[in-house]
Amino acid sequence: MEKAMLIVNPSSGKEKGKVYAEKAKKALLRRYREVVVKETQKGGDATEFARQAAQERFDVVVAMGGDGTLNEVINGLAEQENRPAFSFIPLGTVNDLARSLGIPLRPDKAIKALETAKKRTMDIGKIGDAYFMNVLAAGMIAEAVDKVSVEQKTRFGSVAYFAEGLKAFSRHELLDFEIMYDDGEWKGEAALVIASLTNSVGGMEQWAPEAEVDDGLIHVFIITKLGIIDAAKILPQIALGTLKKADGVMYFSTTTLAIDCAEPEVKVNVDGDPGDTFPIKIEVLKEHLEVLVPR
Repeated sequence: MEKAMLIVNPSSGKEKGKVYAEKAKKALLRRYREVVVKETQKGGDATEFARQAAQERFDVVVAMGGDGTLNEVINGLAEQENRPAFSFIPLGTVNDLARSLGIPLRPDKAIKALETAKKRTMDIGKIGDAYFMNVLAAGMIAEAVDKVSVEQKTRFGSVAYFAEGLKAFSRHELLDFEIMYDDGEWKGEAALVIASLTNSVGGMEQWAPEAEVDDGLIHVFIITKLGIIDAAKILPQIALGTLKKADGVMYFSTTTLAIDCAEPEVKVNVDGDPGDTFPIKIEVLKEHLEVLVPR
């Protein structure tokens, strides 16, 4: 392996992207003959850079940023015939994919791990014409989380998400869903629908402990009860990894998923950012990418 591209979001990590970029380049040069650094300036840049790396037959693409940057890179790689290996330095608020792959959350340690990282495969999901790496969320709680600004994320981190989620809980809002999956269908009111490819959701690493990054499955949780008391009962079960057994929670795994909602203007949250409106169709692309993870 000879040639690497480092894609940096300079505004990530409380504006520390540029600080860590030089350290990451030096670490990659210990392993690769050539390292090309690209800095994003606007949305979509990381996707275009990753697409360019695939077309120019780079051996690896390393992203430095939050989950939004990683999502863009994966969208740039997903449809290419020649897909470079993928890795990243987490600089986001939650960093769910890093948690699921065992990549250190401290940037300096993640950079050091790149020098000896090994390859493994990982699934990605497809929703319409786009791709995602970790989680889809639908419901009023997901809508509330979408309102968290970049400034709030930078200043308060994951606490900003938690605060907005509590506001949604207090409003006791439910939506009517119709959900189709491999083994059947579900119809009813729900506060939140989570479809995850990995075990970590919102920084909670025991959300779906049975999920593996290459199992070819979407792990779906439908939370039908809403309110502060309900949340207080569910949170300990998330910590224990037994959420699927909680009262007011339905769980199943599937390879395909279709969701419709009685309020089609409501958007789905995709990897932490607003996505499409309903209806949506989702499928898993099993072991679609190679990813570098710590030994």
